[in-house]
Amino acid sequence: MKKPAGAPPQEVRLLGGQWKRSKLPVADRPGLRPTPSRVRETLFNWLGQDLTGWRGLDAFAGTGALGFEAASRGAREVVMVEQDPTLVLQLQTIRTRLKAEAVRVQRGDGLAALRAAAGQGLDVVFLDPPFDAVNLFEPALRAAREAVSAEGFVYLEAPRPWVEADLAPLGLSLHRHGRAGAVAFHLLHPALPGATG
Repeated sequence: MKKPAGAPPQEVRLLGGQWKRSKLPVADRPGLRPTPSRVRETLFNWLGQDLTGWRGLDAFAGTGALGFEAASRGAREVVMVEQDPTLVLQLQTIRTRLKAEAVRVQRGDGLAALRAAAGQGLDVVFLDPPFDAVNLFEPALRAAREAVSAEGFVYLEAPRPWVEADLAPLGLSLHRHGRAGAVAFHLLHPALPGATG
């Protein structure tokens, strides 16, 4: 049976690191929209291929593509947070299959997890909330800013581009950004105190 146009893929593949080409299943869940391969490839070109020793948080993990990609490239700790119990089970299954010791899967609210991570000095936070949850983006970005180190990164996927005027009040600045179809993707840095756009 042919999939309807716009339907999510049934699996995604990891692109680099020790689990390169490993397949991650994509469950048929409302709002689940895995990060496209070319976007992930661009993101990890920006971050660097070797994330040895990094600590990260994937706050709206979904398929786990971003978090597993980071762990595959050497991150020492990646916490994946997901609310949907079906997806949590799937993430735990993938973690076991890959023997991904650096990955911790946590069922819960992504925003609450971000707020709980304040002051942890993380190297990277991945934010890919459901696109229809428009009220989630600003508080998630604000909380992510508090969770990363001064040199850390916040990755954001959104249905529209976020520009400096949106980000400055949240204490963030735009490092890199791109667009792929309906997805606007951004790599952000904490803004330096007193810096202006």
